[in-house]
Amino acid sequence: MRIWGPLAAVCLGTFMLLLDVTIVIVTLPDMARGLHASLSDLQWVVDGYALALAALLLGAGATADILGRRRVHVVGVVLFATASLLCGLANGPDTLVAARALQGVGAAAMLATTLPLLGSVYQGRQRSTALGVWGAVSGAAAAVGPVLGGLLAEGPGWRWIFYVNLPVSVVAVWLTLKAVPESRGPRGMRVDWAGTATFAVFAGGTAYAVVRAGADGWTASATLTSFGLAALGLVCFVLAERRAAHPLLDLSLLRRPAFVGVMVGALAFNGVAFGVTPYLSIWMQTLLGMSPVRGGLTLLPMTVAAMVTAVVVGKRFHGAPARLTIGGGLALIGAGCFCQAVLGAGSDWTALVPGFVLVGIGTGFVAPTVAGAALASVEPARAGMAGGAVNTVRQLGYALGVAVFGTVVTSRMTGTLPHDASHALAGGGAGALRGSFPEHTLRSAFASGLDAALVTAGCAGVVAAALVLALVRPPRAAAAAVTRADAPALPALPEDRAADGATPRP
Repeated sequence: MRIWGPLAAVCLGTFMLLLDVTIVIVTLPDMARGLHASLSDLQWVVDGYALALAALLLGAGATADILGRRRVHVVGVVLFATASLLCGLANGPDTLVAARALQGVGAAAMLATTLPLLGSVYQGRQRSTALGVWGAVSGAAAAVGPVLGGLLAEGPGWRWIFYVNLPVSVVAVWLTLKAVPESRGPRGMRVDWAGTATFAVFAGGTAYAVVRAGADGWTASATLTSFGLAALGLVCFVLAERRAAHPLLDLSLLRRPAFVGVMVGALAFNGVAFGVTPYLSIWMQTLLGMSPVRGGLTLLPMTVAAMVTAVVVGKRFHGAPARLTIGGGLALIGAGCFCQAVLGAGSDWTALVPGFVLVGIGTGFVAPTVAGAALASVEPARAGMAGGAVNTVRQLGYALGVAVFGTVVTSRMTGTLPHDASHALAGGGAGALRGSFPEHTLRSAFASGLDAALVTAGCAGVVAAALVLALVRPPRAAAAAVTRADAPALPALPEDRAADGATPRP
């Protein structure tokens, strides 16, 4: 218990918070029926969690350095469990979305403290082993999520995907208090509250604007106002970071092409690889009549391909240039999206399998290497900041991907179906249209929307791949750029070096 208890406690919390990113995917149709939720409501069920997690991750890490990492981690678990109970008891889509956002707040506190806690406990070979186990648990959470979600939805009901967190949270809190020692960051640190708040405004405003564009149009007043608020949030964030003594993100890092390239790759990775998946799940269950379990199992080709590739990459491509693993992986993911964009009124889920496999292979290249590439683009003193930034942009990319591709699906469907279908689609998703239009017409419209979203995702993946290949330079060139562009390094922190483990999948 004394040696491996801290690893078990941290991995238990990590598994739970990452499981809730993917477990909802196959339960969305059941949620829509049970809560009379619209397609935009379902977008926010996914995005509310991911956005809160992304917006608060860096701020939660800074807070934990001051108040104590174990304390903040335990508070995060308790908040996560409370929000999970509220999710299970939700009687409407608005309540569920609010509870999911609260879950994301707790998850941010948990995820921000995982690597620092491990780094404070383990050293040398034990640290490498701990980080390897943590990375494997992170990958397992992504793989298990859709299948477990399907089993629970088909069994006791979709609410149990949240209730199951309660006993796990109790064990996680007990184990953390018993086995994990308290640790803090260096004295004199301050929380960048202004940066945390303005980044949350930027991220939330952008996602809300994109979702509103799908319902009201890109030129609607609500859409333009939200985009304006997001732009104001971004400007204020930049100003806050320039003035902060301890910023969430040192803006001088953005002068480094390699760092920018890795952040672009991380942002695109989660959005392109997984942003269309919720809508594919809705299509398979609502229009193809698949059960939640079978809907979850259809994602296994992608998951298995990702896990096998990650193992091969770790053994055979160790030390390969990050620009090739990340850029090449994104190109494969983009190609996989293009391969999936072949759906029609008579298509079955098997049409997606070749594309799923390509996306999985690309994921296996990107996921194990993107965090290390971020750390390699900065000096060791800023490794903690780089690690937090890459996790933040990954979750933000997933949230924006779900919003953007949902808007593309909705826009194409409303443009394909008769004019009077627009209101029905906004009010209840594809399920609300069944019985109002011929099955062939509805299947054709939904397939057209998915194809448009997949083509958009494929283009984004290819563009991101090109940017990574252009910006992420070989080590010597990157080092020269750092020497020219940046201020002297801050003193290195032991816990910063712990951030070189694998990053979680969504």
